[in-house]
Amino acid sequence: MRLIKRNFLYQLSFLPHVFPVNCYLVEEEKELTLIDAALPFSYKKILKTAENLKKPITKIVLTHAHDDHVGSLDALKEHLPNAKVYISERDARILNGDYSIDKEEEPYPLKGGLPKNVKTKPDVLLKDGDRIGSLTCIKMPGHTPGSMAFLDSRDNSLIAGDAFQTKGGFAISGQRKLLFPFPAMATWNKEEAVNSAKKILPYNITLLAVGHGDLLENPQNQLEKIING
Repeated sequence: MRLIKRNFLYQLSFLPHVFPVNCYLVEEEKELTLIDAALPFSYKKILKTAENLKKPITKIVLTHAHDDHVGSLDALKEHLPNAKVYISERDARILNGDYSIDKEEEPYPLKGGLPKNVKTKPDVLLKDGDRIGSLTCIKMPGHTPGSMAFLDSRDNSLIAGDAFQTKGGFAISGQRKLLFPFPAMATWNKEEAVNSAKKILPYNITLLAVGHGDLLENPQNQLEKIING
């Protein structure tokens, strides 16, 4: 595992040089918020990192319900029984094993690694604009129908899950990069993904944290290029 810190954000990257899968710890005054649960074996390093920071993980927030983002969820919940689990109202259905699509989501089927037999049930179903500590929830459908990103009001950093990727080249979900095509292959609706990317332009993001790839600092110019290109 590779650990990188930027301001209030810690990026935990598993298999960083082969197939990077990232999750994040957001530091609050007295506690930590975990964003995404990475791979099934990731929980040990996540718990160890929190132990080293000497703050408890009190919230587990999921950007979306693909299995490489919820892999350690059950193990983490077993070790952190008091931590509340947050996910969008829409992707909670996927987490619970319901892979159906709504009429307004047709004709696009769900794609990617859909979780099976997840025991943990979410405690809080998120909606656009909800607050979690220093984070504001931003609805960003595209990769999945209920994908969400989280904006830290303290420094305008954005944890965006798979709405974007930086591995293999910077791209919006659904824009295939030959060196790392997997997020595009797992995207439900690429047109919605572009619309969601446009939604964050006014926020003047200072740091973009994604599910697959390195942190991207001062991404505004690059965001505009991939949206308009």
